[in-house]
Amino acid sequence: METSSGKVQTVLGLVEPSALGYTLTHEHLSHCATGKCFQPTTPPGYEKYTDTPYILENLGWIRQYPYSHKENMIFCGSDVQQAVLDDIKLFKLNGGGSIVENTTNGLNRDLDFMQKVSVETGVNIIAGAGYYVAGAQSTSILDNSIEYFADVMKRELLEGASGTTIKCGVIGELGCSWPLHDFEKKVLQAAGLVQSELKCPVIIHPGRDENAPQEILQIFTEAGGRVDKTVMSHLDRTIFDRSTLLEFASMGSYCEFDLFGIEVSHYQMSSKVDMPSDAQRISLILGLVEEGFEDKVVIAHDIHTKHRLTKYGGHGFSHILLNVVPKMLNRGISQTVIDKILVHNPAQWLAYDTSC
Repeated sequence: METSSGKVQTVLGLVEPSALGYTLTHEHLSHCATGKCFQPTTPPGYEKYTDTPYILENLGWIRQYPYSHKENMIFCGSDVQQAVLDDIKLFKLNGGGSIVENTTNGLNRDLDFMQKVSVETGVNIIAGAGYYVAGAQSTSILDNSIEYFADVMKRELLEGASGTTIKCGVIGELGCSWPLHDFEKKVLQAAGLVQSELKCPVIIHPGRDENAPQEILQIFTEAGGRVDKTVMSHLDRTIFDRSTLLEFASMGSYCEFDLFGIEVSHYQMSSKVDMPSDAQRISLILGLVEEGFEDKVVIAHDIHTKHRLTKYGGHGFSHILLNVVPKMLNRGISQTVIDKILVHNPAQWLAYDTSC
């Protein structure tokens, strides 16, 4: 990996970390998610809404139950991809520089579209290698070996993924459930082996329990993974207690708050969780900054459904730059720290390591 050392692998080739600019570390540009992991129970009495058209009159219900509305979950095809492309153009106009695209095996990623977006917008796109949760996989995949999964990841990073010559620049998002499925454990171990060899960045989707992130890091590091080159996603729906969050942050991974723009307290994927608001996310980040973890925070929106795109009445990919950053400044997070969170931390994470 000498040619990649110190550089970031995008879908258009290697770039210097300094070329990334403002970076969203967890987004999706296209996927066709059909597994049971995206089929939560629709509340009794609301079944009639699942097949309704995507129109303004239904938007309030869709925001409340986004995974129950069938059309909302169609995040592929020409109409959606045009909406995504237009949104990324706005992101560029508003100062955006790069996006980490987290769609992995099991979610039907579209690397050709990622490349098209990058060419037409000038935004760097970094594609993800590896596997999403067990519930998104075919049965033929689940029983493969650690060595098999490691070989797939290496090929996606070094040669190209999904039948293309387009190389991934990060492993992940690696999907984990709670409790952890044996398949997911093997994928984590495989990623640890690959990362120890290639010194590449890794990003992980934890199960929906506050104990999940710590368990994941233990398995991952025992297999050779490095916390200092790893992002733990979705902490804003996983760890809510300040002391528990600080304890996890002390383990050394990047802490990602990636659900910015979701302002509905009901979290359909886990009824026991009260989804925080953007203001609460900022408060959690401020707490980490005050305790000295400003070098280990990254942020994003995790857009993966229609209703969060601008064309469909959503906040779009520019929401953090236009609305969240001013709120962060207003709440006492300095521009210097914001630049760390949106520019320097992602660049440090995404660059292939040169230190060993």
